[in-house]
Amino acid sequence: MSRGKPIPVNLHILDKDYVVACPEEERDTLIASADYLNEKVQLVREGGKVVSTERMVVVSALNIIHEYLHYKQDKESNIQAISKEIGQLQEKIGVALSSIKH
Repeated sequence: MSRGKPIPVNLHILDKDYVVACPEEERDTLIASADYLNEKVQLVREGGKVVSTERMVVVSALNIIHEYLHYKQDKESNIQAISKEIGQLQEKIGVALSSIKH
């Protein structure tokens, strides 16, 4: 799938403005990502335990990755559970079909 021509997107992160180029179809996701990062940094900032900007960003990034890994693990567990249920349903269907044939 081809991506559109990169466009400049203005982002406001940690009280600073950044211009980042991305394909037009990814613009909204990029803006949402910057907003999410700002929310996480603000939570760390309000916690008052982390002072430097660099440390706030690192702690925020670790929190975001932690959330992502939990989401990914839950998703994989759900996929395994659903696959197991599908296998059980297929087995029941097989049994039912074989009893109809006989």
